[in-house]
Amino acid sequence: MVISVAPRVERLASSGIEVIPQEYVRPQEELTSIGNVFEEEKKEEGPRVPTIDLKGINSEDPVEREKCKEELKKAAAGWGVMHLVNHGIPDELIERVKKAGETFFDLPIEEKEKYANDQATGKIQGYGSKLANNACGQLEWEDYFFHLVYPEDKRDLSIWPKTPTDYKEATSEYARQLRGLATTILSTLSLGLGLEAGRLEKEVGGMEEFLLQLKINYYPRCPQPELALGVEAHTDVSALTFILHNMVPGLQLFYEGKWVTAKCVPNSIIMHIGDTIEILSNGKYKSILHRGLVNKEKVRISWAVFCEPPKEKIILQPLPETVSEEEPPRYPPRTFVQHIEHKLFRRTQDLHSNRISK
Repeated sequence: MVISVAPRVERLASSGIEVIPQEYVRPQEELTSIGNVFEEEKKEEGPRVPTIDLKGINSEDPVEREKCKEELKKAAAGWGVMHLVNHGIPDELIERVKKAGETFFDLPIEEKEKYANDQATGKIQGYGSKLANNACGQLEWEDYFFHLVYPEDKRDLSIWPKTPTDYKEATSEYARQLRGLATTILSTLSLGLGLEAGRLEKEVGGMEEFLLQLKINYYPRCPQPELALGVEAHTDVSALTFILHNMVPGLQLFYEGKWVTAKCVPNSIIMHIGDTIEILSNGKYKSILHRGLVNKEKVRISWAVFCEPPKEKIILQPLPETVSEEEPPRYPPRTFVQHIEHKLFRRTQDLHSNRISK
């Protein structure tokens, strides 16, 4: 069996290079805003990503319940990203998920290559690295492992890591619990738009068709972090994205014209509103532009679960209740896959347009 070896960033990083290859160097206009991520995270001044305590979301006390829902809605409308604490998923389970992912990435590259994806043939699940298919032909400083984790009957367990042995059990249980959390969030966001609680969930596919895709991002140490990005600036196409990380900073959000570095909040899950919810809400909830920085000192790992509607079955467009004469629809009707293709086309047309088009 021949295993084709793609250029892995981990291999490059461990080769002892002091200068990164040109294809990883960002364009000049981006370099001015890339700073030292540890110094950026320590800054006390300026705006901060909101932290939402979900403890009260199902409270018996209606005042506490409404306060929690109002804060979540406000963060979704103002930022489109937040740290969720007291989210109900046990810390012990989250630690198992992280340990399993870290153990997989600790394997020799040759071992990981057995799980390699093949984007050329459409086999997108598995171990991979970014190909130079973005608008400017540049690469990102990361390797990753990507696979569908929910619904369980749509999984392809043959490509899931066999090592460590706890990977399947821990990841499956996390996906099940996260699916429940997604329902709670979508219900709150629906009510915030004046809709019935189950409306947004229905619009994104319901229990059968709403897909959870896990991407473990592995960002090796980088000898010239001021020149590279782990992930270039983008908005998520998903409905919601839930992110765990190994407490190494890296996430930046483009808020009010400036890049803001997210703090590392213990026992939290970062949640993004994705394009899908921005479109359905006619822009009332925001899908924020974000990117990932890298550093010289520490490997960063994040676990992103993208909650997505089915590719073809649902037409994404502003819900009638979110549209009025004063607020006409800001987005044309498209399927999820058409939205993804449209974004790729836009980026090819205009290297600097990273927002979803209005």
